[in-house]
Amino acid sequence: MRNLVNGAVGGVLATAAMSGVMRAGSRAGLMSDQPPKRIARAFLPGHRHRPKSGEGVLGAITHFGFGAACGALFALACGRRRAPVALGVGYGLAIWLVSYEGWVPRLGILPPISGDRPGRPAVMATGHVVYGAALALAVNRLGGAGRRA
Repeated sequence: MRNLVNGAVGGVLATAAMSGVMRAGSRAGLMSDQPPKRIARAFLPGHRHRPKSGEGVLGAITHFGFGAACGALFALACGRRRAPVALGVGYGLAIWLVSYEGWVPRLGILPPISGDRPGRPAVMATGHVVYGAALALAVNRLGGAGRRA
């Protein structure tokens, strides 16, 4: 149970770090809006491509919830072993690929990585690398997967 909680906390911290990369990408003009907001928009009533009230808040809540859940799964998979940062980076990139080449385009929310507008894939890949590295470091620091038995 401790691993799950530490992983979830690590996932929230890692999502915060990733969100900083995504905000920087938006400010640099590489993304018109945030993918979590677009995903939330698609599930709210009304036209799926028009802005809706509450989508920003819902997007943030679901993004941090998804990050926490993925963090808990990562910590569970690592068990009591230290989580190598490289494993975390690979995990973050796997989440990106499964999401942005898989379920997100299949639901018609965003195009797949290969068909997306220039800039967003680089920002999102970088964000997921940061997520994975921060997740591994946080899980190790929190002790869920970092303490030796």
